Amino acid sequence: MPNDRVGNPAHTDRQSPASDEPRRPSAGANGQSHPLPRPQSLPGIRILGTGSYVPELVVSNHDLQRSHGFDPEWIVNRTGIHERRFAMPHQATSDLCTQAAIRCLRAAGRDPGEVDLLVLATFTPDMAFPSTANLVQDQLKLACPAFDVQAACAGFIFALVIAAQFVGTGNSRCALVVGGDCNSRVINPGDQKSFPLFGDGAGAVLLGPGEPDQGLVAYQLGSDGSGGDLLSRPACGSRIPPSAAALEQGLHYLTMDGRAVFKWAVRILADSSLAVLAHAGNQVRDVRWFIPHQANIRIIHAATDVLGFPRDSVFKNLERYGNTSAGSIPIALDELYHQGGIRRGDLLLTSGFGAGLNWGTALWRW
Repeated sequence: MPNDRVGNPAHTDRQSPASDEPRRPSAGANGQSHPLPRPQSLPGIRILGTGSYVPELVVSNHDLQRSHGFDPEWIVNRTGIHERRFAMPHQATSDLCTQAAIRCLRAAGRDPGEVDLLVLATFTPDMAFPSTANLVQDQLKLACPAFDVQAACAGFIFALVIAAQFVGTGNSRCALVVGGDCNSRVINPGDQKSFPLFGDGAGAVLLGPGEPDQGLVAYQLGSDGSGGDLLSRPACGSRIPPSAAALEQGLHYLTMDGRAVFKWAVRILADSSLAVLAHAGNQVRDVRWFIPHQANIRIIHAATDVLGFPRDSVFKNLERYGNTSAGSIPIALDELYHQGGIRRGDLLLTSGFGAGLNWGTALWRW
């Protein structure tokens, strides 16, 4: 893993995708080294507003001890999570995303009629089709194209970059980006190693044209399909259709090789962040807030220690929500913004990583 913490001071052409900085190698899921995708830049975009929603049902570690026999101290020591939110029986992913979007539009002072694009990230859709974005579009009465992006816990960054492309090219002036998941519907209640990790929730941002210095100073999207079996939901697709046998074997639940995913996540979070900072010509000390995917406190601490981020510049809320997958980063962003922690000109480094294996890292100028 690279041990340098600085970008390339000679690199000043932040808008050119054809830069000459070296492509940093990173260990893939199979342990072999391969080049990371080259970072890109997309300035001139601003966030008009943020919003988030988590269900009212709070499930604490002690609740899990009473209902499932899980050890509360083990959960805290291994993950940093004290409680999470679970959707109520009448709620689905589209309901969480709709509420987050409503709050986002209200915060931005915009009417739903102004939204000209909806990009929604989730890997727990209400159903295979129609898309969850279509369901949210209907609930909000939007008159715009709407589609889903499936990149698991990296989904929000993927959706953010996609929507920013529309805004950057002038094909959208008010793009709604939503990330949300109902993880409680796909995790195995009998698996003590994975069940306590996840929660439900959604977050949203509204994008529009900004000043030349705002937007995606640098970003990187990446995938490594060789690690697909490390974190997956085997059944309920075309490979293994729903059946009594599949349900009996628990193949409809999320499965995860926790140790392998942990090692990969720490590597990719650090390596991708370094690559993005180098492309932008920035250093760790230039970043006001590091907002990593809220997966596990040990992943966050390990990666940020490698990068050299001081703990007080790393935003964390996973102790209250757990891993909300595509909702993780936008929920954190919304909380931080409404706490008054973000000001015009601040540099924010965000990174999502998860099943696919996929990752997305973005350096954003507010």
